[in-house]
Amino acid sequence: MRRPREEDRAPFARMNADPRVMEFFPGTLSREESDALMDRIEAHQAERGFSWCAAELCETGQFIGFIGLSVPRFEAAFTPCVEVGWRLAAEHWGRGLATEGARAVVKYGFEDVGIGEIVSFTTVGNMRSRRVMEKIGMTRDPADDFDHPALPEGHPLRRHVLYRLQRD
Repeated sequence: MRRPREEDRAPFARMNADPRVMEFFPGTLSREESDALMDRIEAHQAERGFSWCAAELCETGQFIGFIGLSVPRFEAAFTPCVEVGWRLAAEHWGRGLATEGARAVVKYGFEDVGIGEIVSFTTVGNMRSRRVMEKIGMTRDPADDFDHPALPEGHPLRRHVLYRLQRD
């Protein structure tokens, strides 16, 4: 994992335009929306000292997505908080790369940044991401599940599950 580069914008946009990758988001992103997200990632890094990192394959250096830490921009019962998240190109799913990267990012957050608790959340039906959360040791209390405030009442993705992990 590394800091994002300008040349990551095109593959990031392709990934954000892929309906498979964005299945559990409200929709795919246009190139402009994807670039704006990259700008927010860079601004988060400048402001907080951590953010999402570009993930690349060790053997080739190919950009495959993002994995990292962020502070969600919405208000909920569990915010403010630090979230671990990931988004990988579909052709790299099922190889343990999200789990490997998330473990490294969580370790960095606890040991280097000094965060006491890291959360992760997703829609109820996103079992791939929920498995990653569980594999990295996160736990869920159903009482913490919430309706995402950025999604309107009745939206099929509004209900979210919340996972937590405490620093040892």
